[in-house]
Amino acid sequence: MKYGIRILYAVLVFLTANLPSLAAYGAGQNGIFTILFCIVTVCCYILIQFFPSLESRHMPLRRHRICMDGCELLILFMISSALSCIYVIAAATKLFGDHTLLWAVNLVTAILAESLVFWNGIIRVYCTSLQIGIKWRLIGIFCGWMPIVNLIVLYRILRMAREEAVFESGKILHAQEMSEDRICATRYPLLMVHGVFFRDFKYFNYWGRIPHELEQHGAVLYYGNHQSAASVEDSARELADRIRQIVRETGCEKVNIIAHSKGGLDCRYAVSLLGMEEYVASLTTVNTPHRGCLFADYLLEKIPERVKNRVASAYNAALRKMGDENPDFMAAVSGLTASACRRFNDRVQDVHGVYYQSVGSGLNHASGGRFPLNFSHRLVKYFDGPNDGLVAETSFPWGEAYTFLTTTGKRGISHGDMIDLNRENIRDFDVRAFYVELVRGLKEKGF
Repeated sequence: MKYGIRILYAVLVFLTANLPSLAAYGAGQNGIFTILFCIVTVCCYILIQFFPSLESRHMPLRRHRICMDGCELLILFMISSALSCIYVIAAATKLFGDHTLLWAVNLVTAILAESLVFWNGIIRVYCTSLQIGIKWRLIGIFCGWMPIVNLIVLYRILRMAREEAVFESGKILHAQEMSEDRICATRYPLLMVHGVFFRDFKYFNYWGRIPHELEQHGAVLYYGNHQSAASVEDSARELADRIRQIVRETGCEKVNIIAHSKGGLDCRYAVSLLGMEEYVASLTTVNTPHRGCLFADYLLEKIPERVKNRVASAYNAALRKMGDENPDFMAAVSGLTASACRRFNDRVQDVHGVYYQSVGSGLNHASGGRFPLNFSHRLVKYFDGPNDGLVAETSFPWGEAYTFLTTTGKRGISHGDMIDLNRENIRDFDVRAFYVELVRGLKEKGF
């Protein structure tokens, strides 16, 4: 049914694009019929521009409906423009004969009609799709004038946008169906703790689309709201104050912590040495360098002191503008070295009564990560072995349970992918679904 309607719409676009020659041919046969044919065809063409897809009507979000309509218009453009090219070239001599003016008028009409369908579609897709990103938008612009190449690029953009609309709509509908089950409504609320060099911003969530997904399934969330760059000890003190505040203001008794990267070390310190064990039910660390990074040791040892001070000053100045009161770049980085983490693990022991678990991921190939992780992956691999772009896989495991994640093929899952940093839909890995199952597991354990 869907494909039949698509072919019908494509034929109607084709007829509109070549209406001058078809009307000229029909006028000699039956003038009234030709006029009615032209009116009906043009009206259908206009309706198609506004309602190109019946499938999109069932999508819950307007953005996805617009994106799906744009994709359908691009498909119609590819089909109808191919038909128009064949028609104009093949019938040029036989149908038009010596009527050069008619051929020229028909050609101009075909270009205008097909262009309108194309631009209507591409603008909708460019304005609504998140997955095609800046990269493919620019590729589409630069390659738009290259024959054959432009069709390949258009197909790639079309596929990404269409998959996004279908996938995202499916997730929303599924979440609506499951919302009454409240599978993420844990006994204690979740405290999401960010890693180094980031902050909790209202308009750019460190955790991407994950918090919204968890809340749709009944989770109650809070954030660490601590500085982006500080020593483990200082960050832990901030987090301890934050935990006390949450418990005091909500009466929740305890929290379940999900901490990413350095945040996992900060939380371990707060639980073990700052008396937070009575307020923490569970601690889940995500891609945390529990055993540090040899690469960091090497850099801090080899880079001249004046260069380190210059870099640290630049970073600290930038971090102050982000909201940090007293950022300390060198203290933050030094706490992530392998030597510092060895001393840390000797001092910071797990506390009985708190459930510890960990998650890690791996990039299968450097090109699977976004910049700068695609660059750092090679360096970390040289010193530490397989990694997520920043942290070695051997550094992740901690606690009673450990989960390792990657994908088939070359891509893998990077340090940033684990917090949905780029809001990218990754084939073979749904980061939002993973966190839903992670929190669901905490609920089933009684936390």
